Amino acid sequence: MNTSWFLKFSNTLAQLAGRASTFVVAVGLVVVWGLSGPFFHFSDTWQLVINTSTTIVTFLMVFLIQNTQNRDTAAMQIKLDEIIRALDNAHNALLDLEELDQKELTKFRKHYEALAQQARDDLRSTGRRADDE
Repeated sequence: MNTSWFLKFSNTLAQLAGRASTFVVAVGLVVVWGLSGPFFHFSDTWQLVINTSTTIVTFLMVFLIQNTQNRDTAAMQIKLDEIIRALDNAHNALLDLEELDQKELTKFRKHYEALAQQARDDLRSTGRRADDE
């Protein structure tokens, strides 16, 4: 499989960013920065270093996280679509719902909320609990 350089890079960086050791390193850097305050007389430049650093890292991480989230969501949707497709009594109209606009999604949601409410009402009328089945 031909994998793009950005995919490899973003996967590697996401894995590294999510490690406990990365968090410990980040905390260590903040502690070192805080302890260096007296040495730099808590100057504006000293404050600017942490502000600029964290702003840049946060800005870049937003795009990395969004990229990772987009791929994870797309993969999950494909898996769910395959489950729907494979089930005999499933409605294939539910495939690819994420492509519908909000109005169309609301119609589907109301239909399934009504089905769920009917199922709960049926359980109540028979005196059974959902976990009894």
